[in-house]
Amino acid sequence: MSLYDARRRRNAMALTLSVLAVVFGLGWLMLILGTLLWDGFSGLSLEVLTKMTPPPGSAGGLLNPIIGSLILTVLGILIGTPLGILAGTYMAEYGRHTKLTLAVGFINDILLSAPSIVIGLFVYEIMVMPMGHFSAWAGSVALAVIVVPVVVRTTTDMLNLVPDRLREAATALGMPRWLVIRHVAYRAARAGIATGVLLAIARISGETAPLLFTALNNQFFSTNLNAPMSSLPVTIFQFALSPYEDWQRLAWSGALIITIAVLALSIVARLLTAPRKLR
Repeated sequence: MSLYDARRRRNAMALTLSVLAVVFGLGWLMLILGTLLWDGFSGLSLEVLTKMTPPPGSAGGLLNPIIGSLILTVLGILIGTPLGILAGTYMAEYGRHTKLTLAVGFINDILLSAPSIVIGLFVYEIMVMPMGHFSAWAGSVALAVIVVPVVVRTTTDMLNLVPDRLREAATALGMPRWLVIRHVAYRAARAGIATGVLLAIARISGETAPLLFTALNNQFFSTNLNAPMSSLPVTIFQFALSPYEDWQRLAWSGALIITIAVLALSIVARLLTAPRKLR
């Protein structure tokens, strides 16, 4: 066998294994999505979006957990996003090559991959135990802790991509550093930073474990931030484990709603980054 034939055979073998790996992965993904669409659409109706969670055997919907999830997600983003952007700004603009930045970057990477249940236990110890009860505030803080490393990483990366020539040109015009960051660096990186925030929203939209230890759940409609609050992921978890078929049907519908919301956010994130790629 010639050297050329041997290389062709190895190339064909590697290509075949790669295609099989892609088919294996996509096959499971399509199976999961197909099951979700089949069971989710069968129970989806206007009542799911307009009625409260019912007792077993009664008609109802998921209005209170949907509103609770929106409140928790908005609060988590409002708390975590400014912290993440400011920390990312320091790492990219003020302390780019310092030891503190290297240490913070290393810790941020660990926090980025930390199991969310550990974050939930941490917030449980520092908020729920001293307060003596579960609350929406504790759930929001737990979600904010998940938001921060995502925003820090995207902000740092996007600001590092801004050419230093732009900063030097603005500085040569007499602009102070904070104005250079605000009007030059942020303006050039705003699409990437916004994409990071959207990805953080998508990440916390389906989190269940940290909310089990912080916001818990509420069978009734409540906007009291100092009390347990219903959320869609926790409701799905509880309804899916129940022996009642109507609750299981609502759990599938809730999972479909979360999937559609995350898909919409991902599409918006892609659209925000598209103009940058075309330049």
